[in-house]
Amino acid sequence: MSRSLLLVLLIYGLVLAGLITLRGELLVLALPLLLYLGASLVYRPSAVHLSVDRRLDASRVIEGQPVRVTLSITNLGAPLENLQIGEVIPSGLRVIEGETRVVGALGADEGVELAYTVAGPRGLYGFSDVRVSAGDTFDLQTEQIVERSGGRVFVLPQVEKLSRAMIRPRRTRIFAGLVPARRGGPGVEFFGVREYQSGDSRRWINQRVSARFSGEIYVNEFEQERAVDIGLILDARHSANVLGGDHSLFEKSVQATATLADAFLTGGNRVGLFIYGGSVSWTYPGYGKVQRERILQALARARIQQSPVFEGLDLLPARLFPIRSQLVMVSPLRVDDACDLIRLRARGYRVLLVAPDPVDAEVRLLEGRKGVEVAARIARLERAHLNRRLAQAGVRVLEWRTEVPFQVGVGGVLAQLPLWERGPGR
Repeated sequence: MSRSLLLVLLIYGLVLAGLITLRGELLVLALPLLLYLGASLVYRPSAVHLSVDRRLDASRVIEGQPVRVTLSITNLGAPLENLQIGEVIPSGLRVIEGETRVVGALGADEGVELAYTVAGPRGLYGFSDVRVSAGDTFDLQTEQIVERSGGRVFVLPQVEKLSRAMIRPRRTRIFAGLVPARRGGPGVEFFGVREYQSGDSRRWINQRVSARFSGEIYVNEFEQERAVDIGLILDARHSANVLGGDHSLFEKSVQATATLADAFLTGGNRVGLFIYGGSVSWTYPGYGKVQRERILQALARARIQQSPVFEGLDLLPARLFPIRSQLVMVSPLRVDDACDLIRLRARGYRVLLVAPDPVDAEVRLLEGRKGVEVAARIARLERAHLNRRLAQAGVRVLEWRTEVPFQVGVGGVLAQLPLWERGPGR
């Protein structure tokens, strides 16, 4: 209830009581309140005309970095005696420095500026409302205004640097890259020996082989390195990521996906991102820094989703990815998902599973409780059996403990191909 309405009701009550009881002192008591109300009506605030401008020092930052916000308000109307201005902070951001509210008078054509610093977790944050309250001198008549002033900031996931991410799909593109193409030509790694052709460098001549055949010269041949198609799949299913309560492995999976995308794009490959959960989120494949920004922004918006339709991986739209390309799935993986990954491998895809270890994470979450050690031992045996089953089907599995940085836990293993994927001479 507003103060002016409360005052009106009080005056009405006093006058009514005075008339009913025929007591003049009640009517006299209502006179000062009536004068106070009349004065507030005479000096009520004029129409409020404000100009609002919001400036952000950055539209994109890495998670953990602060953003400086400056809000400028200019009075384009009559002087305002009692003005309250408050910034509406997007949910998820926290103010770490400065003020988001100011109270005072503002003359005609005068301005006031609010400056503050915010920070927050990964996500897309949109600024919109500035709440303004203009009151009279007696603080009875108040006009509430909500000004719209846009601006948004992407808080991108952190990216760790990998020295190299080795993959070897059967299908390569025509562009030069870092992935061995199983074809002879310009390269670094030894591929085989062939007869000398006009234009070959003398440094390529293989003296040992040429000495065995009189009149013939043989040269070393190297393996071409090409770019490849890579499909990154981020598992955003609630059933696969949530361990219990509010504890989740999803943030670790997002950071791992961002790190892998950066490593693959640095190698000159064409990379696309598919977020699999309660809805379809697809970032079309592309190259270079522009594609890196697209993927990071898609990951910034990624959220855990729950849908009975997408509970399993059987509805994963594999047609989005070219046959015989490389699929990299980042997921804690449920036990019943193994058949779907094996099915993808049977269709000709190279499949790499990068999995934050759910058993280790849950053990640390339940540390100290009775029976945890026995349950953890059984769960690790089941997990080892699942990983062995996937490896036998040709699915490469990289699992890491989430308390260890991704670069440390997976970087060294990812920099080398397993023996069964290496080519000649490796």
